[in-house]
Amino acid sequence: MSTSKIILVIEDEHPILLVLRDRLRDEGYRILEARNGEDGLSIALKEHPDLIVLDLLMPIMDGISVLRNLREDEWGKTAKVIVLTNLSENEKLQEAQTFGVNDYLIKTDWKIEEVIEKIKSKLIES
Repeated sequence: MSTSKIILVIEDEHPILLVLRDRLRDEGYRILEARNGEDGLSIALKEHPDLIVLDLLMPIMDGISVLRNLREDEWGKTAKVIVLTNLSENEKLQEAQTFGVNDYLIKTDWKIEEVIEKIKSKLIES
């Protein structure tokens, strides 16, 4: 399958980043990656990916700060974001929701195949 869709994965857990990158590449997507929120925000604002997969707990800048800054940008106001996190803490997830995330997934509740399908379905909606 060949597609020109670009996905930015902002994830500090290297094994998860690698699995997402490799599986999404296998699906034909172009993958950009960042290991912290600051780098992720910079890449997002420069590259304008079709979808951002965002972890909430990260070094340098957390996912909520990434969302806050992203939504202040003209392009970023409508950027598609899926939050993928270990947090099941409602407060952080509700805060993420206030920034208009398209979906959120708790890492421990989802198999990688389901995450890939969720990402593909969000891209089809664009």
